[in-house]
Amino acid sequence: MAKKKFKSESKRLLDLMINSIYTNKDIFLRELISNASDALDKLYYRSLTDKKVKVDRDDLKIEIAFDKDARTLTIIDNGCGMTKEELEENLGTIAKSGSLSFKENMTKEEKIDIIGQFGVGFYSAFMVSDKITVTSLSVDSKDSYVWTSEGADGYTIEEASKKDIGTEIVLNIKEDSDEFEYSKYLDEYELKTLIKKYSDYIAYPIQMEVTHHDLVDEEKKEYKDHKEIETMNSMVPIWKKPKSEVSDDDYDNFYMDKFSDYDKPLKVISSSVEGMTSYKSLLFIPSHAPYDYYTQEYEKGLALYSNGVLIMEKCADLLPDYFSFVKGVVDSEDLSLNISRELLQESQSLKLIAKNIESKIRKELENLMKDDRDTYISFFKTFGVQLKYGVYNNFGQDKDKLKDLVMFYSSKHERLITLSEYVSEMKDGQEAIYYASGASIDKINSLPQVEQVKDKEYDILYLTDYVDEFCITAIQEYDSKKFVNVSDGSLDLESEEEKKEVEKVNKKNSSLLKDMADEIKEVSEVRFSNKLKSHPVCLTTKGDVSIEMQKVFDAMPNEMGIKAETVLEINEKHPISDKLKELYKKDKDEFIKYTKILYSEAKIIAGLPIDNPTEISKLICDVISK
Repeated sequence: MAKKKFKSESKRLLDLMINSIYTNKDIFLRELISNASDALDKLYYRSLTDKKVKVDRDDLKIEIAFDKDARTLTIIDNGCGMTKEELEENLGTIAKSGSLSFKENMTKEEKIDIIGQFGVGFYSAFMVSDKITVTSLSVDSKDSYVWTSEGADGYTIEEASKKDIGTEIVLNIKEDSDEFEYSKYLDEYELKTLIKKYSDYIAYPIQMEVTHHDLVDEEKKEYKDHKEIETMNSMVPIWKKPKSEVSDDDYDNFYMDKFSDYDKPLKVISSSVEGMTSYKSLLFIPSHAPYDYYTQEYEKGLALYSNGVLIMEKCADLLPDYFSFVKGVVDSEDLSLNISRELLQESQSLKLIAKNIESKIRKELENLMKDDRDTYISFFKTFGVQLKYGVYNNFGQDKDKLKDLVMFYSSKHERLITLSEYVSEMKDGQEAIYYASGASIDKINSLPQVEQVKDKEYDILYLTDYVDEFCITAIQEYDSKKFVNVSDGSLDLESEEEKKEVEKVNKKNSSLLKDMADEIKEVSEVRFSNKLKSHPVCLTTKGDVSIEMQKVFDAMPNEMGIKAETVLEINEKHPISDKLKELYKKDKDEFIKYTKILYSEAKIIAGLPIDNPTEISKLICDVISK
């Protein structure tokens, strides 16, 4: 029979579809199985609307078979089949979709899920096959036909002898090349894996003959193989089952199997949304962070399904970065897909789903914090850094969404508290939220600057994560209360009388303080202070960059050159103050030694490195030995 040309100007378009539209060869099986599912849907629909068509839904199925020797892969369905005209129309015209036409002709009341929309999925099989044979008998015809093609050059249609309604597709799998091992599509394990990955929730059983290795003689370690027909897919997704039919163990086992975790999830979030965009989602908050979570290799995203068919394994657009730890699935029939069902086009549906999911996760975390604080604290210790990162990322545009989810250690309660809890317990007359930054709680407790604030019986938030101070800076204020760093030189807790007294001391000793500043050079100012209680000296800062922020910048791989503007404060009531004044008058060399030692002491307290430890050690020994 003469070969016919494809109606869509063949070679160029088919080459485009095979080489450009699809980026992953594996999905050809997903496409053919989805087409088979559509054929089964159509036949079942006909049985509901046409008394002449009698079908038992339990008999509908998809079969997969492979022959390694013949290098063939076969997909069989007992669906509606195709007439000669339909073979010509649907397979002879690239991008002609019988499923789409069928769906468009339904009324709103008759709508059923049809997966195929674009009519190009079938041609993805040419990525792995050099010849495709389609034999079909339509429910509307007595005659069967076979459609055969070896690619863009065209196709043939001939009469066939198929007796059963449905379609059989035989792929002649390409020979292996240096670039790709096509033989994997003739491997039982590989086929089972692909079916499970992409088509696990097709609503009809996908059956395949599988091999079992039975131990027949334990002593001799002899095995005998036998084959059985088994169903490869789950059919009904757990997220589509009524909640009354799903136990906590079912959710836990699904999560651990689907996302390869050895622990149960901390929280399960299930939802079904109906409206302009309808979808079902099943989300999980892990109980621990993946090993690669805080690395560049980690990929966020939810598994995205359309009518039970996997579209994307990790759809990053469905999760904001600050909720990137969430695992789960989303299934919707309302998504705008591109013709390969591989990538999502920009669509309002996707944006709406993402917005709803973000709100749902946030609400569930708020409820967890309120109803089960211990569990929330466990979650926060694992993923709190990510929430804080979300507060200051993108110039703080999401801070209002997250500020009530973040927690900080309270010096008063000696545990994590929220900003709301801090503000609700502020003392009368307290105008600010006080915080202190450091490498650990113990190190912050030992900071000289903390003493004065504690002496006023004010609570202090201890910031020990590198992101904490950036987070606080992004929030700026909470409930009209500004955040104040206890190490900020502008901290104002003294009485007017105390301020005037220390101002006189600094003015009187201005030459001494200037000479100290000239000797140190790294500080912008040296001054006597009455803020300190028992400590002789400390470093405070001016401006927006604190010492802890500087440490973060210094740790970055690219030197940013961002430094804190520091001030050396000396306790005016400490004996060291009188010693400095005495030395300044009598022994300038010894005065310089004390200046360097005191500055080094302040840097050590602040957790900053000393540039010249050998020199400082020698100076200390000289002073002690006198």
